[in-house]
Amino acid sequence: MAPAWNQLGEAYADSASVLVGDVDCTTDGGKEVCEEYEVRGYPTIKYFTAETGEKGETYQGGRTFDALKTFTEESLEGGCTLGEKQAETCTEQEVAYIEKMTAKGAEAVAKELGRLSEMLKTAKMAADKKKWMAQRLAILQQM
Repeated sequence: MAPAWNQLGEAYADSASVLVGDVDCTTDGGKEVCEEYEVRGYPTIKYFTAETGEKGETYQGGRTFDALKTFTEESLEGGCTLGEKQAETCTEQEVAYIEKMTAKGAEAVAKELGRLSEMLKTAKMAADKKKWMAQRLAILQQM
């Protein structure tokens, strides 16, 4: 699996939205990280998005480069990126939200970031509402 993982890391080396990394759970420093993120078997692949929470989710798909790349493209890559690529990466709904929050200022952004973070942790909601909340959080974190 290591060659496929390394190839995925190379494919996303310049990505602004995907980070591919690894931790050796057999080292002193690695053991602590693996305990914190509840890694019990090796190799374990975890992914982190606004929807997965702080501990992430364990990836259950194929271990080939093609399977990992497909999962990354479909589930992790992209998202609305503020700045030069905003027109390419953001939906109309996201652009409207960016404009709204930019107009409100830094204090309102910080307050909304805290509010949405707490809601995402505790609220039970439909998948589409949770996704929109995660998108707004990702935008706010870039502001």
